[in-house]
Amino acid sequence: MTAADRFRAAVERRDLTEINTLFADDARFYSPVTFVPFEGRAAILGLFGVLLRVFEDFRYVGRLDGEVETNADGAGSPATVLVFSATVRGRQIHGIDLIHLDDAGLIKEFTVMVRPKSAVEALGEAVGDALAAEGLLPER
Repeated sequence: MTAADRFRAAVERRDLTEINTLFADDARFYSPVTFVPFEGRAAILGLFGVLLRVFEDFRYVGRLDGEVETNADGAGSPATVLVFSATVRGRQIHGIDLIHLDDAGLIKEFTVMVRPKSAVEALGEAVGDALAAEGLLPER
């Protein structure tokens, strides 16, 4: 079972303890609503605590596996795309989680992309409000 498989199962169980074990210490999380990534396992875990509360009716609906070029010489690393749907503040969201693994099989980079624009705005407001309330906004 890969880290992506374990991640999906942990999200479906809403298991923050398991999610924490799947990220490299120096992992980065690229959000669709912030320019600066969340860096490090602790920041990412705090963000997932918020996301698990903000997303309603969250479910994964698809999966793609492959690899992503990680440097100028074209070398790649394993990657998985998990397709999801959810609702945030009454807006239906469709999105993907792009998961890059490191050599140890841990999540090194995690990128979220969502649509449509109205859902991105609703997500940004809901997550921003929750992160601000908990003092978890990344530095700009």
